[in-house]
Amino acid sequence: MAPKLSMKIAPEVSDETLLLARQLGVDCCYTWVEPHQTNARFLSELRSRVEDHGLRLSNAGNLELGKCADIILGTDARDEKIEAFKRFIGELGRAGIGVTTFTWEQVPTGTWNAPEGALTRGAPTRRVRMDDVAARPLTHGRRYPADEIWKNFACFVERVIPAAEDAGVRLALHPNDPPVDELGGVACLVNSAESYRRAFEIAGSPNLAMEFCTGCWLEGGERFGDVVDGIREFGEAGRIALIHFRNVTSLLPDFHETFLDNGYMDMYRLARAIVDVNYDGTVTLDHIPRLAGAGGEETGLAYGIGYLRALFERASAERG
Repeated sequence: MAPKLSMKIAPEVSDETLLLARQLGVDCCYTWVEPHQTNARFLSELRSRVEDHGLRLSNAGNLELGKCADIILGTDARDEKIEAFKRFIGELGRAGIGVTTFTWEQVPTGTWNAPEGALTRGAPTRRVRMDDVAARPLTHGRRYPADEIWKNFACFVERVIPAAEDAGVRLALHPNDPPVDELGGVACLVNSAESYRRAFEIAGSPNLAMEFCTGCWLEGGERFGDVVDGIREFGEAGRIALIHFRNVTSLLPDFHETFLDNGYMDMYRLARAIVDVNYDGTVTLDHIPRLAGAGGEETGLAYGIGYLRALFERASAERG
């Protein structure tokens, strides 16, 4: 068994982009769909297009529900949104797509980016400074303590997990990014290895899994513990549905994202751990720095995937 490399595509992906994916040597694709695209017909047609190019559509997320403040904060619209999530899971199952991702964050991750950004070898990239984040206003008018957020999570999984089990779909839970106690006055649900263990215990089902984000693990330091230990623990337990692979310059409270070969972690150690636990799910580059020139986004993607392929080929060869 070996991990499969994956790359993001738009739901209206072009044939040229799918050809690029083949040329880069990736195995799978994933996408985020708009609300009007969350039906089995659209998803099945997209899956067929991807398969016609020799690839697999491994994961599809719903932009409206993947970070849903109504569900997270337990607003009056929560029941309606949970029912919509359940319907989406059923549509995924009918389309033969076995994973969807979600994050227990009430606002987009980019909300917490430092205004000045950062450069990594001259490429613009995301920076987070917690002194800046702490000075931001509340995102939803008041503070939401951890007990309340965990209660809302328990309500969600109690109603959604049976739908996921019936549909044969796994829910991949991404950590809070950055993984701190609270963001915008709302307690962070997933900010440590222990919080993942608690979430899995509440769900009581293998259909709740994790989106193992190496970047969040590296940002969090002691909160998550050693990232290799995390891969081994949750990989051996079969809890990792997919892996986000990225490097950062330092621990919180101030970091910026960077190229795989330019952060504080030797990413080969992570690739070797992933191979050693016989993980055969997908690995995707996350938050890719944009290189200079007109094709900077695709160039950055190609550079990162080439580096990623080399890491896993070396890890597989050395394992034997």
